[in-house]
Amino acid sequence: MKICRSIQECRATTAALRATGKTIGFVPTMGFLHDGHLSLITKAQAECDAVIVSIFVNPTQFGQTADLDQYPRDEPRDLALLTSVNVAAVFLPEATEVYPPGNETIVETTRMANILHGKIRPGHFRGVASVVARLFNIVQPDVAVFGEKDYQQLQVIKRMVQDLHMPVRILGGPTVREADGLAMSSRNVRLSPEDRAAATILNRALCAAEASATHPGATVGDLRDIITATIAAEPRATLEGLDTVAADTLTELSGRLAGPVAVMISVAFGDILLIDQKVVQA
Repeated sequence: MKICRSIQECRATTAALRATGKTIGFVPTMGFLHDGHLSLITKAQAECDAVIVSIFVNPTQFGQTADLDQYPRDEPRDLALLTSVNVAAVFLPEATEVYPPGNETIVETTRMANILHGKIRPGHFRGVASVVARLFNIVQPDVAVFGEKDYQQLQVIKRMVQDLHMPVRILGGPTVREADGLAMSSRNVRLSPEDRAAATILNRALCAAEASATHPGATVGDLRDIITATIAAEPRATLEGLDTVAADTLTELSGRLAGPVAVMISVAFGDILLIDQKVVQA
């Protein structure tokens, strides 16, 4: 596995792979890898001849410096995991490599970045789009895979790629969960034992909404009511965001269910914000 810490090294590595006729898959991450990330790598490997993974804790998508500083990191562990799954290369840049001095260019999906979860974390999706655009330009992959747990992020990236005519095929990977249903996330390690136990309420709420959607005459309001009530029953959890939107356009829905609905929730446990989602069918 080639370890690239500069753009020059990364581009030389991708050029060498392409020179042998290989297609390139790409999985961008912020490190502290878990089985959810590995499932995305597996999906990319099924689509392409070689897979490159980036590990970069992107400063522009964090609203608070403290949250950025506390983000978990373990480079030796991550590199050992990536070696074990036969990744071709890993791109491990410093912030100044991705955002050089004098940098002033941003990329933003003006509507999608500022609705739903984007209201809770202003500027977050602008930071995501800006860094992913840079990474795509550096790696120049054929395929890139992102987790469906970050559902709005996935749609933002798809929109950016379409609007900017980027030659990258975007795939979503299903959410991978712990045995008790909690969606795998690098943030989970920051939860106290009590909050970790309580955090299963996210998946329970989404499953309750999914079951409710099968009832004759079910409405979007029914889904919202059952999620609100389920989260409210857990005293350690605070519902920060609840969005019920069209699965493809992220437009708000109301009335009777008439197609796939993306249900996205943001729940706080102290100062740790967890997100989860499920696409439900009537």
